[in-house]
Amino acid sequence: MRKFTQEELTQEEVVTLMKAALMSPSSHRSNGWQFIVVDDKETLSKLSQCKEAGATLIADAPLAIVVMADPLTSDVWIEDASIASIMIQLQAEDLGLGSCWVQVRERYAADGTSANEVVHEILDIPLQLQVLSIIAVGHKGMERKPFNEDNLQWEKVHINRYGGK
Repeated sequence: MRKFTQEELTQEEVVTLMKAALMSPSSHRSNGWQFIVVDDKETLSKLSQCKEAGATLIADAPLAIVVMADPLTSDVWIEDASIASIMIQLQAEDLGLGSCWVQVRERYAADGTSANEVVHEILDIPLQLQVLSIIAVGHKGMERKPFNEDNLQWEKVHINRYGGK
């Protein structure tokens, strides 16, 4: 979902989203992830410029959750933070909300600065934490057609070994 209404999320909705994030699995239960919940319009606007393309929707979202992790806590911090990110999105959908993953890791602002650096500066994030994504969340501002199962790429599923022979 890339379009949101201006309706704010309730405190209960935000707490439910964060519970999902905090209960997400992590390698060896290291829980190396951390989250910044942003609802300040000025900050959302700044975050929407963190990369050259694909982040502008953050400015119009009532809420964004910055997902980051400490690489010193887990060698699979990217996977752990990815799981937490998708758990937030699944919980948002369960609440009837829309969400959009905005990739930060390995992305760049228009001036060539890493998106990670831009987000660090905006939110005063400690250096050891790496930002993976920003999950924009809000009430759905548009209807989306359900996925057409006729388009599922079953040829990419293999049984017992590649090629299935």
